[in-house]
Amino acid sequence: MTSERLDQPRALRRSLRPHYDPEAFGRLSEQIARFLGTGRFLVYMTVFVVVWAAWNIAVPSSLAFDPYPYIFLTLMLSLQASYAAPLILLAQNRQDDRDRVQYQQDREAAERTQAEIEYLTREIAGLRLALNEVATRDYLRAELGRLAEELRERH
Repeated sequence: MTSERLDQPRALRRSLRPHYDPEAFGRLSEQIARFLGTGRFLVYMTVFVVVWAAWNIAVPSSLAFDPYPYIFLTLMLSLQASYAAPLILLAQNRQDDRDRVQYQQDREAAERTQAEIEYLTREIAGLRLALNEVATRDYLRAELGRLAEELRERH
């Protein structure tokens, strides 16, 4: 029984499963989903379907590869949809994860801001209390004036 050494990297293991970078695949799926949601994609798909149908109607039957019910076109569109739906869901899940992280960061920032506001409020209250105990200029003038009156009265 050999124990793994923590000061050395693990030996690479061969696997029959293909390796892929989930982050890169996620970014690619977002780009595809973003493109699928554009008017440009709709125009491209419309042109593709119209050209497909026009070709199979206009050319001689020996060159037509998908006669009228367009079974092959239906298969192609179903295949495209079967790939598009999971890619769109993956992109939405990634966006939900980003939104969740952003919400958490916003919440933490709001909590920090609230704590700072409470601290500053306590500081301002402390300064107000301290200022009530400090002699103001008007108070000093009044006291000096009263003392001056007392001294005049005594002399």
